[in-house]
Amino acid sequence: MSSPVPPRPRCLRCNLPLHLCLCAEIPRVETRTRFLILQHVVEIPKKSNTGRVAALALANARLLTYGAPAEPLDTALLSEPGTWLLYPDGPTAPPDAPAPSQLVVLDASWSQARRMTQRLHALRTLPRLVLPPPAPGTLKLREPTHPSGMSTLDAIARAVAVLEGPEAAAPLERLAALRVQRIAECGTLN
Repeated sequence: MSSPVPPRPRCLRCNLPLHLCLCAEIPRVETRTRFLILQHVVEIPKKSNTGRVAALALANARLLTYGAPAEPLDTALLSEPGTWLLYPDGPTAPPDAPAPSQLVVLDASWSQARRMTQRLHALRTLPRLVLPPPAPGTLKLREPTHPSGMSTLDAIARAVAVLEGPEAAAPLERLAALRVQRIAECGTLN
């Protein structure tokens, strides 16, 4: 009987195994839109988590934890004027509405994100930025469980493209593609 293979050491900043570390490749992306990334506590230790990487890349982002008993969430941040929610369904903003000044992004599985929107009243009332489903052939690590599913980093890159133009989103798109490529070449997240 063979002994289990110990996990590879991980980068403390990007949370990937050291041989896949993206820290040297993380761009600094300036946006007019402020991104409030609401990360479910269960996502924090996952090597597959991209919310942390997105927060490192965005100069105008804040990463908050949802569901940690010792860290109560300040829900007033979700009610600031001009705040929208990046989510695939729900009340969209009127076509003539000004662009959001703050976009809340849920960094969670689909079932966790659905529960977060049910439990946080402020999220239920926000206008939604709805992205179209990813194009066929888009690089991804696994098949999403939702038709509009994509990683948090991919979703933020697409939201930046919609709100601020493709040039602003290009560094995030390159980072997302590089992440998928490195992991796919290695064949594992261990």
